[in-house]
Amino acid sequence: MATRTALRPPSPGPYAHLEPLPDPPRIRDMQQYTRIAAFDQFLHAYFGQRADVLIAGGGYLRQEAGNDAERLVPDCMVVFGVNPDAIVARNGYVISEVGQPPDFVLEVASRSTGRRDYTVKRAAYAGYGVREYWRFDHTGGRYHDAALAGDRLVGGEYEPLPINEEPDGVKWGHSPVLGLDLCWEEGQLRVYDPVAGSYLLPPEELEARRAAAEARAAGAEGRAAAERSARLTTEGRAAAERDARRLAEDRAVTAEGELRRLREQLRRLQAE
Repeated sequence: MATRTALRPPSPGPYAHLEPLPDPPRIRDMQQYTRIAAFDQFLHAYFGQRADVLIAGGGYLRQEAGNDAERLVPDCMVVFGVNPDAIVARNGYVISEVGQPPDFVLEVASRSTGRRDYTVKRAAYAGYGVREYWRFDHTGGRYHDAALAGDRLVGGEYEPLPINEEPDGVKWGHSPVLGLDLCWEEGQLRVYDPVAGSYLLPPEELEARRAAAEARAAGAEGRAAAERSARLTTEGRAAAERDARRLAEDRAVTAEGELRRLREQLRRLQAE
């Protein structure tokens, strides 16, 4: 994964202290929810080092806080250069308060809202100034106009981003805003990091891999310590044996010298 520098978020601003927006009605089906949650986890794991990134969904997106006619509720949106805590406290995203529209919005298809995603919502997000608008349909295009589609805002209107299809049926497109590839693979939404050359993993799998790597490192360190201990023990025994041999040799030399001295003394006595 490419390294990103954590930025200091701007001050919360007055919108952080306003009355929270109401909760939108919940109409997501189970398949839609699980795919939104997975995508949210991918992005949180990827952008986790940055403090100025909002990754959220399920709240109202409005141009003005008091306009109840604005009923857009993005499944997932990403905004850079903001204070995410303040926006979460507002329980919604009000463009006039934050001072900028979302950079990225994703809608995941459902039976009840699929057609609106690529018609009404597409026009509305363009009007709000959302830089990129992506759609994912796990059915392959039964609810949306395509299995995977992305648009980039150019001159106030959306222009489609290229979608590629691999021989194995995987469809993917690159998001310049995120710097990532969004992929449709057998009905699953996956995210590929072209810099790292690998798919993003959810936080729980990243944590599991980190724990496994730490366990392997601890095991290797333990084995190395045991080897060092065994080596030291072996070296210690060898040193003790060397010391014992030296002591024995020293004693033998001393005894032989003493014996020569006594013999010489005996010869002198006999000569007298």
